[in-house]
Formats: sequence, structure tokens, C-alpha cells
Amino acid sequence: MGKDVIIACDFESKAKTLAFLDRFGELRPFVKIGMELYYAEGPSIVSELKARGHKVFLDLKLHDIPNTVKCAMAVLSSFGVDICNLHASGTSNMMRAAIEGLTRPDGSRPTKLIAVTQLTSTSEEMMQKELLISETLPNTVLHYAKNAKNSGLDGIVCSPLEAGIVHETCGSDFLTITPGVRFADSAVGDQVRVTTPARAKEIGSDYIVVGRPITAAEDPVAAYRRCVAEFVD
Repeated sequence: MGKDVIIACDFESKAKTLAFLDRFGELRPFVKIGMELYYAEGPSIVSELKARGHKVFLDLKLHDIPNTVKCAMAVLSSFGVDICNLHASGTSNMMRAAIEGLTRPDGSRPTKLIAVTQLTSTSEEMMQKELLISETLPNTVLHYAKNAKNSGLDGIVCSPLEAGIVHETCGSDFLTITPGVRFADSAVGDQVRVTTPARAKEIGSDYIVVGRPITAAEDPVAAYRRCVAEFVD
């Protein structure tokens, strides 16, 4: 997997998702399916997008006791998605169980597993006051990244601002998938820790996840191409 732009398809139905993606013609962008769309449509949306040739990041953020997550990952292993995720705060035991569940009987594991560190809507002040985590936000993200790597995961979700230090500590092959990306002339919405595609590339993000700046654009294809030009090319 090289650098890529992942479009967050945060739509409420398969019909709206496919109508949106039909606008891209022969392009087959990497797409993220989040909770809203997956809970509305179930596994069929994954099958449809894979059949159309899209790479899929299934963003369900599992977080439960280790055995429950292991069993859920065993189900997801049959979906053929390219990336799925869980919350790093579920502890190393949960992450190792997830790897076990995601690994197929023949020992293969085609799906990359990544861990969410701290949501890009969370500021350091919120984390410290509401979650009672007294460390700095970068130190917390880095600690979660180390736990994820030691548990056998392929990478983490973090803000682009933390991608560089994660690579310095965990290696260049440890993936950083970074939401919180906006064009310089875009509104930040409910995100707190944000940057531009060009800056995310400079810092070292492997993948950027972009939603509204593409999906809500007057010309989504042009917005996607702009993202690719700034981040990949």
C-alpha cells in the first residue's frame, strides 16, 4: 500500500453512496465506510463496493472485551476489506485478540488492522479534563501507537500532526491513517486537530481520510483530484 486519499462516504444509504461514486466514472477511489452507512446497509454495502473495484476501509472502531472483539473480527475477516480498525484504549489484550480473530484458518490476514488513538475532534484539554488522562496529547497518541505495534497491528489512526513522531518511534512501515484533513480554504467543522493535504504529506501521513471537503463539494471529482495532487502526486 502506497500513499492514498480515502474518501469518507458518510452517507445514510447505499443508493446515495453509489450515486455519489458513479460521478467518478472509471476512477475507483479508496473509500471509508463508517458506522452510519454500515448500520444502515450491513455487509452488502461492502460487497457492492468491492465488486465495483474500490478498496475499502471499514471504520467500525471496535471496543469491547477481548473475546467479543476476537469473534467480531473473525466475521469481518470474510468481508475482504483492505483496512478495519478498533480503539487502542481497549488495551493490548484486546488488540492481540483482534489480530487472532482477523487471521484466517490458513494463517493469512489480507486485512490491515489499525488502532484509533485519540479522535481528531478531541483536544488536549478535553482529553485531560474529561478523560482524566494527565499526559500531553502527543505523548498519549505515541504511547497508544507503541501498544498497537507491540500487539501486532499494522498502524494507527491519528491526526496528521502526530504522524511524524509516530513514524520516528514506530518505523516508516507502521501506517498512519489520518483524518482531520481540510483544504486551506475549507471550514474545519467539528474537527479540532486539522491540517491540509499538502502539510499531511510533508509531516508523513500514509493515508488521509477526507469527507466533507470532497463529499459536500460542488464538484466532488475535482475536489478529490485536488486532494490527490496535493497529497500523492
